[in-house]
Amino acid sequence: MNHPIPDDHPLLLASDEIATVIVRSQSSAAHTLSPAGFDIWLTGAQTLQEQGRSDAVVVAWLESMPEVARECGEDVLIDCLSAALKMSSMTSGEVIAMTFSSLPSVARNLGDAELLRGYLSFLHRFASTAARGLRPMLLNMDELLAKLTLTGLRRWADFGAKAYRRDFKNLLQYFALESADAKAVLQQERRGVLFVKVQRKLNLYLRSLWGVDFFLRPTGSDHLDSRSYIDQHVLHLPDAVDDIGDVSGLEFYRATVIHMAAHLRYAEKAISAEELSPAQMYFIALFEDARVEYIATQAFPGIGKLWCELLSAAVSKTMASDADAVARASAAKQYSARHTLVLLQQTALMLADSNYAVDDTEVCSIVELWHAEISDRQRDNRLSWQRGIELFNLFASRRAVPSLRMLEQLDLPYRDDNRIVWQFDGYSADRGSDYIPSSQRQVRRKVGLMEMVNEVDNELADDDAQEIWTCADELHPYEDDLSSTQSFNEMWGNEPVSDPYYYSEWDYQLQLSRPDWVSVYERRQPLGDPAQIDAIMTEYKPITHRIRQIIELLTPVGVQRMRNQEDGDEIDLNAAIDAMIAIRMGEQPDSRITMRNVLNERDLAVVVLLDLSESTNDTLRGSEKTVLSLTREAAVLLATAIEGIGDNFALHGFASDGRQDVQYYRYKDFGEHYGDEVRARLAGMQGGLSTRMGAAIRHAGSHLAHQRERRRLVLLVTDGEPADIDERDPQHLRHDAKKAVEQLQSQGVLTYCLTLDEDADRYVKRIFGENNYTIVDNVERLPEQLPSLFASLTG
Repeated sequence: MNHPIPDDHPLLLASDEIATVIVRSQSSAAHTLSPAGFDIWLTGAQTLQEQGRSDAVVVAWLESMPEVARECGEDVLIDCLSAALKMSSMTSGEVIAMTFSSLPSVARNLGDAELLRGYLSFLHRFASTAARGLRPMLLNMDELLAKLTLTGLRRWADFGAKAYRRDFKNLLQYFALESADAKAVLQQERRGVLFVKVQRKLNLYLRSLWGVDFFLRPTGSDHLDSRSYIDQHVLHLPDAVDDIGDVSGLEFYRATVIHMAAHLRYAEKAISAEELSPAQMYFIALFEDARVEYIATQAFPGIGKLWCELLSAAVSKTMASDADAVARASAAKQYSARHTLVLLQQTALMLADSNYAVDDTEVCSIVELWHAEISDRQRDNRLSWQRGIELFNLFASRRAVPSLRMLEQLDLPYRDDNRIVWQFDGYSADRGSDYIPSSQRQVRRKVGLMEMVNEVDNELADDDAQEIWTCADELHPYEDDLSSTQSFNEMWGNEPVSDPYYYSEWDYQLQLSRPDWVSVYERRQPLGDPAQIDAIMTEYKPITHRIRQIIELLTPVGVQRMRNQEDGDEIDLNAAIDAMIAIRMGEQPDSRITMRNVLNERDLAVVVLLDLSESTNDTLRGSEKTVLSLTREAAVLLATAIEGIGDNFALHGFASDGRQDVQYYRYKDFGEHYGDEVRARLAGMQGGLSTRMGAAIRHAGSHLAHQRERRRLVLLVTDGEPADIDERDPQHLRHDAKKAVEQLQSQGVLTYCLTLDEDADRYVKRIFGENNYTIVDNVERLPEQLPSLFASLTG
């Protein structure tokens, strides 16, 4: 393809060296790049030349970028140019030229556009912290990326930058790979097999099995539990793997790609995730993995041996550490979530190897039933749904279903994250052969009670039904004595969970926000008895007089008439008469003879955000009450006061089980009447899990953003500092909470903290600011102090 360059183009007139390179590179660039990419190639060189960069920088750009585009696509050209411009203020033009010259080799070693963008971000961060080491590191980049993944390179570089921050001589030796430390850390970060070294072999291997090409891409394995995934028919695998037992890294890659390709070849349609909990989805996916593997082993019998070997290695590793605990639990029939994880790992092996068995007869019976049916139903994914739910119900009856965080850490070495298995809301994320036209998608509609009753026993209804009916009224089972008030939903229904809300989280070490890092789910807690709330009001009757005073003090007086105004809405008759009398008497009259009607109202919206972590279940010293009961009592008294004042308010709570499951509870929403239903929710308030405070503050701020009031407030009641099970650095969540407070403040939302932690002086001021917190010394006085605090904040 020919892309002519005008003879009067500025680059051709810049210098003889640049003109020579353009003429020499034009043909190969035009062959590699599209017209738009060719324009970017020329424009980028012109931009660098106009920025005053040396000819070496422009020449390096012109010579290197076509090769980079050939390896990773021309979309990365803009990123390369942007990275160079960012680094121009931190390092010399010679280093930038070296960066461009090394990019073709880097692109070949990384093999993916996203990884190359990650590499450019790494260089920018490294240039700001240890710029002196950039030149020697670039000279050795071929050797480094031949042995390290991008994640390993980051860790290797971070070690050198921190260890020799002020020792420039040893810093240069480290990044030139001349010191013993550099070689030792390089060996420590080195992985077994790099993806780019075996990518071609894997492609040929899959083509030999199925006669079609599969698209393979590497992904950064930043975390030990990072897993492969399929997106838009592209197989994304870790950029490096280690040997597992006697299985080499190459064989591990083969087991992984065959399993993922089996999903694409043998999953004729996705499974609906409608009204399934994440744990139920995990159990179903366990059987779906086994189903596609069964079909693959029928076509290629030797593959199953490799899968069984990997699963056996994982089971042996787990049993070596948990064998005694599992044996004791099985003998005493005292099951736990940890015991369930071991059984799930063994179940995966039993599904792959019919000769393997465990001591749990109930689990074995489900697996044996699957083996008996799989031959006739191997193309029916409803088999996976049925057996998966059956196994889930078994562990649910034992009260031993692990949390989603524990399930995601289950070691099933070669398997992907199964996102391709599921279809959400009638739309498959992978719009290939599984895509369902809009005319055939499952729809949901509300029906009346009689219409629902007439179709309750419809024998044609199944998991793939085109319509799902929802009855607006509760449906109760028939009872002869009419004594049962429990509905079908209460007997068998699942508590609804919202779609995830994704929020960023601030990383204070990198000084950047991790996008979509935290998932917040709005959930419901069980309803309680509203009479408990009435009992609270009775118990605190002595201080209700103080609450009435707060209501009277803060209740707006409505329309207020302001007299003696020079510029008002109407004439003040009395003042006008006095002015006329003064004129008749020859005196100077008062010009303030009008009055103005002013609407005096409170323009305030507030979210009372309650920390409901596990620590709220602790009993107070010298009292029978827990922190949770006092929090509930304080919330009730405060709600009574705000309801009387007439402010727009909401009562919400939160707890967290890792960054992927921050649970958010809405006891009272904005505009909702503070009635019996809200009281029932407050009576059912429960505490548990951890305190990921930043995500909850951001979500409360998102609710406030939809309110029309000018003044907006988040009033946080907590008994401790931010903490969560997946974060060991105590400073991380503190800095994130501080960032969340600052973000809400920039939107005009004040965040005020009422903390019950006696040691909060260590952190609360840094998170919320100088005057935006109160430490309650006597926790038992919380119900009394919270309404008074609200009055002082909003009066």
